[in-house]
Amino acid sequence: MKRRDFLTGAAVTGAAAATLAVAGCDNASTTTASTETTPASPAILTGKRKLKMVTTWQKNFPGLGTSAERVAKRIEDATDGQVSIKVYAAGELVPAFECFDAVSTGTADCYNGAEYYWQGKSVGFSFFTAVPFGMTANELTAWIYHGGGQELWDELSAQFNLKGFLSANTGVQMGGWFNKRIESLEDLKGLKIRMPGLGGEVLRQLGAAAVSLPGPDIYQALQTGAIDATEWVGPWNDLAQGFYKVTKYYYWPGFHEPGAALATVFNKDVFESLTKSQQGIIQNVCHTEHDYTLAEFNHHNSAALDTLLRDHGVILEKFSDEVFTGFRDASAKVLEEASKESEIAGRIYKSFRENLDNSIRWTRISEEAYVNMRTGSEG
Repeated sequence: MKRRDFLTGAAVTGAAAATLAVAGCDNASTTTASTETTPASPAILTGKRKLKMVTTWQKNFPGLGTSAERVAKRIEDATDGQVSIKVYAAGELVPAFECFDAVSTGTADCYNGAEYYWQGKSVGFSFFTAVPFGMTANELTAWIYHGGGQELWDELSAQFNLKGFLSANTGVQMGGWFNKRIESLEDLKGLKIRMPGLGGEVLRQLGAAAVSLPGPDIYQALQTGAIDATEWVGPWNDLAQGFYKVTKYYYWPGFHEPGAALATVFNKDVFESLTKSQQGIIQNVCHTEHDYTLAEFNHHNSAALDTLLRDHGVILEKFSDEVFTGFRDASAKVLEEASKESEIAGRIYKSFRENLDNSIRWTRISEEAYVNMRTGSEG
């Protein structure tokens, strides 16, 4: 950003925004601007900002941790160094599941993670990651960008002083890793399984003991028997986590995350203190990264699945019709209950449902019809 552009912006927003620009540097961000008059610092004169990003992922974990690093790098490059972001992996600055509060309160400036981790704040957040029997990646993106999803997300997030963007997507996820075969609904009862979000609520409806664990904690929980099963992402990430070392039954398809979106979310005051140009760059970088990671996951998953089956003796299993029907019936109940949590959750659900129904009509005679013809399956 040019010096004259920053000075123009500062004249409009006043001394408070200029003070916030300094506060957003290496120290924790603040939402309260000082009224004292101080000499202009180099940061104010150049407009440079140094922000902190916390994440729910391991350092440089394929596709998840690396995506967060790319977002930071692309923002710095696109702003010619005017906005730089230091990325902290889960546990480096705050624990994985404390990212939301850290950014909401200003301890950090932004986070990279999955919105359904914050279901305890509002069930509405889950709709912006994944919903059981919900939207695929293409359908979810259509809702967020064109169907009113972003506006509802903004409204919900603003209650917590946050502003978020889609910034990654894993595509369709696998059903999970189990230490025994799941042949009937009876096999789910009492099963200790890691599954966050609304998918976890579905399993609880079916008698399983679903828990939410951050990625770095899953392997040890499986290894020690603290859990009997887990879902994570898909072959590429599951191979990297090494789940095949402690369990062999790998189930498909995943009912719970048909197109899981991840997000980069900013402290709202920090985001609004940036120039309009910087805000636009951040939005464009996040949207570009969303598309990039979806392609990345689709590219790597097939080869990783071959490695799991060929080199590690993983047993690939399909959920039975009985089990999948149970998933579907329980999902309908869970979503109905979620819609009643709050007024805004009800509006989010209504918008999501209307957009999903609209997408289904088109998907059925477009992508679904084509894939069925390509494979010789019946429509």
